[in-house]
Amino acid sequence: MAVESKAFITGAAGLSLTADEQAFLTAERPWGLILFARNCDTRTQIIDLVSRFRDLVGRPDAPVLIDQEGGRVQRLKPPGWRRYPTGRAFGEVYDEDPAAGRRAAFLGARLIAEDLAALGITVDCLPVADVPAPDGHDVIGDRAYSTDPAIVAEMARAAAEGLMAGGVLPVVKHVPGHGRARADSHLALPVVETDRGMLEAIDFAPFKALADLPLAMTAHVVYTAIDPHAPATTSHRVIDEVIRGSIGFDGCLMGDDVSMKALAGSIDDRTRALFAAGCDLALHCNGDFAEMRAVAAATPLLAGEAARRASAALARLTPAEPFDRDEALAVVERLTAVAGAVA
Repeated sequence: MAVESKAFITGAAGLSLTADEQAFLTAERPWGLILFARNCDTRTQIIDLVSRFRDLVGRPDAPVLIDQEGGRVQRLKPPGWRRYPTGRAFGEVYDEDPAAGRRAAFLGARLIAEDLAALGITVDCLPVADVPAPDGHDVIGDRAYSTDPAIVAEMARAAAEGLMAGGVLPVVKHVPGHGRARADSHLALPVVETDRGMLEAIDFAPFKALADLPLAMTAHVVYTAIDPHAPATTSHRVIDEVIRGSIGFDGCLMGDDVSMKALAGSIDDRTRALFAAGCDLALHCNGDFAEMRAVAAATPLLAGEAARRASAALARLTPAEPFDRDEALAVVERLTAVAGAVA
């Protein structure tokens, strides 16, 4: 008999699960666990943490997520793991040679997948499909592949395929687009006043091209042309008309971190609001135990269309395919050296 899970992804406070966290996981059975740098020290420690989580929730295939993009957003860091280039570094290869750029993005993601799969991590919150605007906040910045939506779509596709070829699921973010936001949604609520036609042509376009991917993460951004009152994460109109509608995404949709300051109200109110808007999964990242309990209390069992989409996403996981590791390492090492990073 399948073990039921609740429709949320939780964080944890440290390198191992506390007694309270273990009891919480057993009782509340979140769909997944997301790891941050505070949870990652050594390979053995991470493998043990991942295994213990899966034992406690009673599902050997329970997803474990991480943000391993490269550049500023990389939870596994040197010296234990190699440093990866920014999205923009791969985009600059594309600017010189599109085929080489796509290949580089694929190989970079394929190497990341190799790192993650060895630890039991099965989902990476990559690729970033946001299109940064000239006056947009740097929270996206060089995480984006390009300012051209067509190039963003091609490079994000290549990165997603590199992850999946390595046995790791991608999460495309931040749908329907964070690049025009002039505030960091970790700290404040961005409000975008661009007309819908421009949004559809630029910001939403990469996500439409990537609508077949298994998982996506919302943007905590208000688009006044669509819903002037609520950010995408808690806007039924944005999710229904844009994400499920004009973009055509039918995969599993998770809200961005419910503890971010862009969202208003209590943690449990935010959680209920994102489910009411049409998100399939809530995501809570900071490891604060009181907040974890509030999210769990406000989260339903994973059922209906949300369960179908979540199961369909996990069904996309396949064993890692062989690849030219030497070629991949050469690409990544060259780009990190050009960027002035220590490989």
